[in-house]
Amino acid sequence: MSTHSSIRLAAWNVNSIKVRLPHVIQWLESQEKAQRPIDALCLQELKLTDDKYPHQELEQAGYLSLANGQKTYNGVAIVVRKAALSAISSDPQTTFLKVTKNIPNFADEQQRIVAATISFKEAQPIRIISAYMPNGQDPASDKFQYKLAWLQALQTWLRDELATYPRLALLGDFNIAPEDQDVHDPKAWEGQNLVSPQEREQFQRLIQLGLCDSFRLFEQAPKSYSWWDYRMMAFRRNAGLRIDHILLSNALQEKCMASTIDKTPRGWEQPSDHAPVIVEIAK
Repeated sequence: MSTHSSIRLAAWNVNSIKVRLPHVIQWLESQEKAQRPIDALCLQELKLTDDKYPHQELEQAGYLSLANGQKTYNGVAIVVRKAALSAISSDPQTTFLKVTKNIPNFADEQQRIVAATISFKEAQPIRIISAYMPNGQDPASDKFQYKLAWLQALQTWLRDELATYPRLALLGDFNIAPEDQDVHDPKAWEGQNLVSPQEREQFQRLIQLGLCDSFRLFEQAPKSYSWWDYRMMAFRRNAGLRIDHILLSNALQEKCMASTIDKTPRGWEQPSDHAPVIVEIAK
């Protein structure tokens, strides 16, 4: 449980950073108070442009950010704890190295990827990718075809990334529940978006690149989910899906100490419909 011997990474689809900024800061502070600080937090669904991103508020709370935003929709960020960095600087160019925004060689107007190499204290650098994967809407729709094409482009790029950066973590809202145990009612969801065989196959292809689903490295409580619809009292009934994931390369899998979901913020007032997912990696 020592914060000095490990690095804690998290992903959270905040469903609007403007609305949820107080929750993000409250959650980060609660982790800090519990002596389990989050060293890097990957955010999804910022829903604002880069010039509106709350860099100042987060920096006052002790965090530096790299954002890739978009008006109204999508948008991703990586938020790092200044105290965890090997060299503390307010200059993002020395904090976030080898920055990539969106999937190279894939024409896309939607801002869904931001990646950077982060140097943490007393540890080898980690390549961190914050990803917001397309929803897909319906297997019969054009949006679903876009989702599949996007996932295939992601795999092509990740193959090169993994060859370049052995210590790699892919974090975010995947909009895929990989197995039936990740779905509260598999029968009711059968064949639908988020659980379709095509999407699950794409998830397995990511695993086959040399990544692992960190959550399944450990024994977990049954009915563990990361997303609950706002409607039909879904959270109260725990009628959820596990669609937020942290995939780790082989080098990080060997160092992985824990992988959890923190449902607490989902119970707050005006919450995001997602909960943060967290992984702990030995230095």
